[in-house]
Amino acid sequence: MTNFISVQLKKASEVDLAKPLNKFIQQSYPSGDAQAEHCRAAEELSKLRKSALGRPLDKHDSSLETLLRYYDQLCSIEPKFPFSENQICVTFTWKDAFDKGSLFGGSVKLALASLGYEKTCVLFNCGALASQIAAEQNLDNDEGLKAAAKHYQFASGAFQHIKDTVLSALNREPTVDISPDTVGTLSLIMLAQAQEVFFLKATRDKMKDGIIAKLANQAADYYGDAYKQCQYKDTLPKEVFPVLAAKHCIMQANAEYHQSILAKQQKKFGEEIGRLQHAADLVKTVASRYDEYINVKDLVDKISRALTAAKKDNDFIYHDRVPDLKDLEPIGKASLVKSAPVVVPLSQKFTDLFEKMVPLEVQQSVSVYNQRRADLVNRLIAQMREATNLANGVLASLNLPAAIEDVSGDSVPQSILNKSKSVIEQGGIQTVDQLIKDLPELLQRNREILDESLRLLDEEETTDNDLKTKFKERWQRTPSNELYKPLRAEGASFHNILNKAVQADGQVKERYQSHRDTIALLCKPEPELNAAIPSANPAKTLQGSEVVNVLRTLLANLDEVKKEREQLENDLKSVNFDMTSKFLTALAQDGAINEEAISVTELDRIYGSYTQKVQESLKKQEELLKNIQNAHQEFSKMKQSNNESNLREEVLKNLAVANDNFVELVANLKEGTKFYNELTEILLKFQNKCSDIVFARKTERDELLKDLQQSIAREPSAPSIPLPTYQATPAAGSKPAASSTPTPAPRTIVGTKPQPPARPPPPVISAASSPSSTSAASATAAAPPAAPAASPAASAPTASTAPSQPQGPPYPTYPGYPGYCQMPMPMGYNPYMYGQYNLPYAPSPVYQSPGQAPYPGPQQPGYPFPQQPYYPQQ
Repeated sequence: MTNFISVQLKKASEVDLAKPLNKFIQQSYPSGDAQAEHCRAAEELSKLRKSALGRPLDKHDSSLETLLRYYDQLCSIEPKFPFSENQICVTFTWKDAFDKGSLFGGSVKLALASLGYEKTCVLFNCGALASQIAAEQNLDNDEGLKAAAKHYQFASGAFQHIKDTVLSALNREPTVDISPDTVGTLSLIMLAQAQEVFFLKATRDKMKDGIIAKLANQAADYYGDAYKQCQYKDTLPKEVFPVLAAKHCIMQANAEYHQSILAKQQKKFGEEIGRLQHAADLVKTVASRYDEYINVKDLVDKISRALTAAKKDNDFIYHDRVPDLKDLEPIGKASLVKSAPVVVPLSQKFTDLFEKMVPLEVQQSVSVYNQRRADLVNRLIAQMREATNLANGVLASLNLPAAIEDVSGDSVPQSILNKSKSVIEQGGIQTVDQLIKDLPELLQRNREILDESLRLLDEEETTDNDLKTKFKERWQRTPSNELYKPLRAEGASFHNILNKAVQADGQVKERYQSHRDTIALLCKPEPELNAAIPSANPAKTLQGSEVVNVLRTLLANLDEVKKEREQLENDLKSVNFDMTSKFLTALAQDGAINEEAISVTELDRIYGSYTQKVQESLKKQEELLKNIQNAHQEFSKMKQSNNESNLREEVLKNLAVANDNFVELVANLKEGTKFYNELTEILLKFQNKCSDIVFARKTERDELLKDLQQSIAREPSAPSIPLPTYQATPAAGSKPAASSTPTPAPRTIVGTKPQPPARPPPPVISAASSPSSTSAASATAAAPPAAPAASPAASAPTASTAPSQPQGPPYPTYPGYPGYCQMPMPMGYNPYMYGQYNLPYAPSPVYQSPGQAPYPGPQQPGYPFPQQPYYPQQ
């Protein structure tokens, strides 16, 4: 028997996983122990990849365990990191496992920024290494047989899983080795070999011949199906096809042999001979066609001895009729194997390096929840601030509490003095001027960052479009304009945010200009402030009146409401609840997260009481303001009124309004400064994201350009070839001129592939055709007339026609693999004849001997070597 079929491993290019993962971790997680732990895990993952893919692997279970651990780790990080072309962009490059490369182009490879592609290729290597380990087992003992069957079934399951998932994982055409057709065939081959192992164990254990025959027949069926799937496809190595055909015949012969023993036991001697004859024919076919791949001498001898003995016994004793092959009852089938399903974790020693990192779906749900929470808190705080501003505006319009404090008519009310002191302590008008001066610089900084980010995208997209126009359908990668749509949408959102911020800045400046003089007045010392306020005649003594006491009580209550709001605002800002555990539980129970339902329920539970307190505060203020307005009306009736007092009261109102505007302007400007600074951090992250994806696209572009140059170099061109002198048509009766150099022999293509059509005859050269035609005419005129009774054959012209192909002595041919010349080529021989513009470099001239023309070789539709399929590369 022969060695079992094993699969070659795919080769991966080196990739640094730690750097992009660490960058994402640092951007997504706050500094601390958790971030440091995740970064260490990223370093460990990068080391694990190098250990699994960066070195030759021994055909041992420990090497397979390393591959399985890396595959399990890829599966665990897939839901936790956003691997894609526009987020964590890591390009994985893998070579075709079955492509041996070519003289100019190298091996076929595919580069994709897809974690699913990496998983697929790693799983392919897991199946391939399992097949190699199984092929190395000692099948002379039970342990080796069990291990081989286990590894073959695992390999079959791995290849079957790739067949089911590769197209959805890649979203593009894969290389041939991982295409559904190829891995489907490999899965069936592994299953057939596992079944053969069970056949060998049954034979070794001397089980019943009927069972052994069924096991062998099932293995033959598997091998036959695998051969049918790939016999018309040039996807697997060439030595696989004869092995599959031979194994199909061998297992069928074994089935017939053991079934013949069962027929003998049942006294069916004719059937015994018929099955042995069929088995003998099968092994003879193997011996004659596939002897270089499989040695079946022992099986041939065993079947021959059994057939000779059976015939001798039947001829001398039983005389049973030997039925025809078509009349024999079909042998049953018994399958003891199945493709092992791929269930993560595959490794028994797997430990999740990112166990404490929550899945990406949970991260996204937490992010949306935080946005909902922020919107709710901001809405409640905005309602309270608007109510406070409304109360301040109403009190300012009524000149309260200054009206009930201003009884002398020539001093500054205490409430105004308190407001002036507060404004001066906060820096006064200089603070507002400085804050307004800083805003344009902050805005310009953010605009420059955003413009630079979009400029990077624009330049890369322009380059991509130019290359797409140049290479057309060869430029097979995601267009930049499609890939950058999310980033451009994000950039447009930032533009809108900046435009709204500019509008808000303008409103603040306009408001400041309208109140600047009054705010400046508040910043003056008390004497200057008193001098700026008009004096009036003392009002009636109202200090002891009931209405003043009522107003003071109502104003005190309103101040208490404002203080309660400030505390309530602080409480709202300080409340926090980590929803990670809630979302993790939902994901574990349901397999999905209904974020909206969970978030709304939790927000109502956490902030329901605060929402109720805010509404109660608003309602209480509304009642207080109504009572204050009613009491102020009575106070105004009792108060003496004249022009001086009205003017004084108007100035005091304006000062109170100026204080409120100062407080609000400072708050708005500080909030604007904070907004611009926070936006700068966000825009810097956006710029880094754009820079990273542009760099990844540039790396991918350079790799694709290199691959395109190699693929162009592999393609044959068809330049016009000058007619060799030895193929020129000689004149009739003349001999070809002797050449000083020998004429090279045409290469003989040895193989079973259909030959290309014959070379068309060379064009007739005018210089040689005229004497040729003249000689032919004179020869015809000199010939005697033909006899009337001559046959049609005798009436043929006597002048010989010049041959269209060169005729000469039979040159030796060199048998070998089709297309490969095993002898030194002549100096003038150039079977490729590439055009100058198809190569990444200028072709070197081929020097020839004097008088030696380049021999064109036989015309073929493609390569001078066996045609290799073209794979899109990226």
